[in-house]
Amino acid sequence: MTKSVSLLSDDDIAVLKESSLLVGRTLAEVAKKIAPGVTTGELDRMAEEFIRDNGAIPGFKGLYGCPSTLLISVNEQVVHGLPGDRELREGDVASVDCGVLMNGLYGDSAFTFAIGEVTDDVKQLLRVTRECLERGIAAAVEGNRTGDIGYAVQEHAERNRYGVVRELVGHGLGRKLHEAPEVPNYGKRGQGTKLRSGMVLAIEPMINMGTKEVKQLSDGWTIVSRDGKPSAHFEHNVAVRPGKAEVLSTFQYIEDVLNERGYYVATPASGQVPTQE
Repeated sequence: MTKSVSLLSDDDIAVLKESSLLVGRTLAEVAKKIAPGVTTGELDRMAEEFIRDNGAIPGFKGLYGCPSTLLISVNEQVVHGLPGDRELREGDVASVDCGVLMNGLYGDSAFTFAIGEVTDDVKQLLRVTRECLERGIAAAVEGNRTGDIGYAVQEHAERNRYGVVRELVGHGLGRKLHEAPEVPNYGKRGQGTKLRSGMVLAIEPMINMGTKEVKQLSDGWTIVSRDGKPSAHFEHNVAVRPGKAEVLSTFQYIEDVLNERGYYVATPASGQVPTQE
């Protein structure tokens, strides 16, 4: 049985945008602290305090039994890494996924951080994954289908010889963290759920440097690449509109901090993707 898709009013989308922007501000707090020697657990505790201080509730904690505010996935970990005693090291890459619930609507965004100096191969993986996200967003317009989003992501990733994870997908977003429709990062143009104005989607390419194949660790949460090569993950929330999607979340707060600290920021190559406001 197909789940029905929720359409949000402009007022609701404005409220959801506030939740999404708070996620961006939370990830900017992570950006201030993330460094070699810092544990993933420290980042998680700081993020929970920041979210609650801003009148919101961590969106992940307690949902499906999740024990944490952030999900932090390092190197070969694709998504759903659980924070704990692990110390980040120079050259690591860490995807940090965060959700908040505020005024009844969810925000959900992810950013992959380069820890200190990383290799050129890792920089390219992050850049191409960011480009995949932007291409997916450009396809998220009224009248298109989820397959158009997936095709845009898959084509760009595979042209760069990267693996596109199949087992995990983006999703609708609203009064629940995960709503219909599913938004795969692969697909065929013209197939899938038809996009309608008022739908809010979490588009989140999960791109592996090597194989697309993944497996779950014994903790029941962490997903890793089967070949042990690094993975990257970027996620934005967008409202479907005629002609051009409205991006509700932002990486700008994060980028401002990282640029000030001299950390690498993956930015789409000029001319590679349609401009997003």
